[in-house]
Amino acid sequence: MSAVALGLNPAQNEAVRYLNGPALVLAGAGSGKTRVITQKIAYLIGECGYSARRIIALTFTNKAALEMAERVQDLLEKKQSKGLTISTFHSLGLKILREEAEAAGLKPRFSIMDSNDTLGIIQEILATTDKGRLRAVQQDISLWKNALLNPDAAANAILTPSQAESAKVYRSYDETLRAYQAVDFDDLIRLPTQLLEQNEQVRKRWQERVHYLLVDEYQDTNTCQYRLVQALVGDRAMFTAVGDDDQAIYAWRGATVENLHQLTLDYPDLKLIKLEQNYRSSQRILEAANNVIGHNPIVFGKKLWSDLGIGEGIKIKDCDDEQSESEWVGISLSAEKFERKAQWGDFAVLYRSNQQARLIEQQLRELRIPYVMSGGQSFFDKAEIRDILAYIRLIANHDDDPAFIRAATTPRRGIGQGTLTQLGAVAMEHKISMFEAIHAISLTETLAERQLKPLQVFSEFITRLRVKAERTGREGAAVLDELLSAINYEGYLYDVFDDKPALSRWQNVLELTGWLKSKAEQDEMSLLDLSQHVALITMLERNGQDDEIDAVHLSTLHAAKGLEYKHVFLIGVEEGLLPHLGRDDEDIPVGQEETVMTQRIQEERRLMYVGITRAQRSLRLSWCKRRRRGKEYTVREKSRFITEMGLAETAIVEAAEAHMSPKQRLGMLKDLLQK
Repeated sequence: MSAVALGLNPAQNEAVRYLNGPALVLAGAGSGKTRVITQKIAYLIGECGYSARRIIALTFTNKAALEMAERVQDLLEKKQSKGLTISTFHSLGLKILREEAEAAGLKPRFSIMDSNDTLGIIQEILATTDKGRLRAVQQDISLWKNALLNPDAAANAILTPSQAESAKVYRSYDETLRAYQAVDFDDLIRLPTQLLEQNEQVRKRWQERVHYLLVDEYQDTNTCQYRLVQALVGDRAMFTAVGDDDQAIYAWRGATVENLHQLTLDYPDLKLIKLEQNYRSSQRILEAANNVIGHNPIVFGKKLWSDLGIGEGIKIKDCDDEQSESEWVGISLSAEKFERKAQWGDFAVLYRSNQQARLIEQQLRELRIPYVMSGGQSFFDKAEIRDILAYIRLIANHDDDPAFIRAATTPRRGIGQGTLTQLGAVAMEHKISMFEAIHAISLTETLAERQLKPLQVFSEFITRLRVKAERTGREGAAVLDELLSAINYEGYLYDVFDDKPALSRWQNVLELTGWLKSKAEQDEMSLLDLSQHVALITMLERNGQDDEIDAVHLSTLHAAKGLEYKHVFLIGVEEGLLPHLGRDDEDIPVGQEETVMTQRIQEERRLMYVGITRAQRSLRLSWCKRRRRGKEYTVREKSRFITEMGLAETAIVEAAEAHMSPKQRLGMLKDLLQK
């Protein structure tokens, strides 16, 4: 089929058909990179004779992987794509670990701990309730793992006093995970990478399975992910990496834009293809984006262009403070929806920090404007919900080690970190679950009576509930009331929290148990059925829901990456906020202040570029002359990025509107409608 028939421009067509070695596709914002990846998969299978089982496409989110898979299904017959792997890096890492568990030194039923589980371990080691410090240590450990640094290497790489403390915690944390036979989120990529690099037999096995590899959002890869790609493609080096150095905005989580440049060094015959035609935005919006990003060092050099017309002028609003900014946004949204005969879902309000959303939310509620927020906390992510679900998971499956650890320690019942570490060691030695290890003979020889007794009492309690759950069968939720009463969870909440948050959390628990009982009764579900059903919901929750609601989208700039909206309000474009210059108390290595600040400004500039290029038809920017900080106001300055956009007079609010406030303009429009 011809490139024209496939809807490909010349650069896209070249990217799809190039198979003479490794390829790097520099895909600018809105340039059709997903189309290139999916069409290339179809080309490999449909025209080049590649087996779908020998092709892997990697991306960073489940949503992106699902979208890719759906597009491929539209291009190929079902039998042609059978065995094709389109997944996130972490999903592929998990698949490798499951198949190679023994080689990785893990039992087949190893546990996966999420960030809340691991934060609890770090809290036990540090013996502090300082959430900021706990998160900082967790971030340090994550960055070290993403850089493939073990505790010894991390100890030799410390640059600040706080990192020295983090390195000590890392060593204990690593020992604890190994004792639990558990892995964390970063290990899902780190361990497979190390395994492939160090075990020739495993490496050959996987390289034989990967005849072609495609990687999306390559600029977001960290050192570990880059090395995983290298280990999978081997000397054959048949891969296509698709990325945009101008949208590299995740350095804070270990991603390094240098990976794009490193490809040119590691693969001298790398084919470089640039996608510069934008199918999303007007030329005026793209010119502003090009002007801003042009102030960063040029690595490859590309310039977005569009044939969608010059488009509307970009407008900038200077506001007295954040209250007047939120009022301007709310009334402008109402006015523009009316003027443009648009849907609420055509609009997005983007901001640098989640804290900026509070006043916007208040204003939209007052004006009865529907909205959805990206990145809001899921009901099933709430701590109290996770606590109860841990008990349900453990009653249904005694081999669920993360559930065991959470249930055994919440509420406190005399089972501490030292006890759990020794229990994990026994479980690892005998290749059994931690729950089973309670009754291992070697444990009675290891633990003191005061440590062993709480474990035995807890085991008997869970076993009793399991027997009752099995007896009630399809009425599995019958044990929930007994569970809550036995652990006195309501009392625990009031002991730990003030009355108002404790009540709110308890009501969430009652909502959960009420729903579970109803579900068990309606669908005749056992407790095991319920636990699996909830697990599926938590994975699929919110998937695409926001797209189905006609509502204004509120989102941070980071969360908006990859999305597009007809009309965008980008608020808080001022010095200290965008660009965000870091915390006053930040621990920066001595002598590196200037380098750190330069790198930060460059990343913030890329974030601004991402924000501008979300807009299809119109873009509105705002900044505040003063902003509240604590109980006082601080004077603010317009962001340097606004100047860098090179808007000149095009951004000035037109004379007909200049003397009119948004509220007056909306009133005028309503009057016209009535007439």
